[in-house]
Amino acid sequence: MSKVIVTISRQYGSGGKTIGEMYAKKNNIPCYGRDIIRRASDVSGINELLFAQVDEKLTNGTLFGISKKIYKGGLLPPSSSEFTSPYNLFNYQAKVIRDLAQEGSCVFIGRCADFVLADQPEVVSVFIHAPKDYCLEQARLRNPMSGADLEKFIAKTDKFRGDFYRYYTGREWNDARNFDLCLDSSKLGFDKCVEEIEAYIKVRFGE
Repeated sequence: MSKVIVTISRQYGSGGKTIGEMYAKKNNIPCYGRDIIRRASDVSGINELLFAQVDEKLTNGTLFGISKKIYKGGLLPPSSSEFTSPYNLFNYQAKVIRDLAQEGSCVFIGRCADFVLADQPEVVSVFIHAPKDYCLEQARLRNPMSGADLEKFIAKTDKFRGDFYRYYTGREWNDARNFDLCLDSSKLGFDKCVEEIEAYIKVRFGE
């Protein structure tokens, strides 16, 4: 295929973001992560701080629960009372993801991109994971927290990612059935994970 979109979901400390960036650099394609929020702010005209505030509320668990707001496409207009609701803010992020995916091959880190682009045949969804000790070891390299605090931070971050994913997709974030490829970075290392993604793409698309 002339275009391949790789989406990366990852446990904190597994190196998923780094692996996605490495794959993008090696293949000379763009990699998008939290900058999607800035782009969504530009497209919607909604202050970027509101997107960040919603993420903070979600992190603290105040918007999660048994309810779900599964993404189905579409956008609410400025006249709607729900224009700046978490659901519509996510819809704008999804619009940015879909628009960028139309431009050519790229990598998306997080933001439920695998679900948003599930109807696109050229999408390869990847989940990067690793054992707890490995994630702690990797996280220590870029985080000054103490062992106990860092362990709590990792658990909280992964819980947020799981809740975020469930809230907008109705699926379980760590269910292997939701992804094309699941890789243990502790066994392969970052370079080999990139090679495995490339190998999968070659087998699947014949390139």
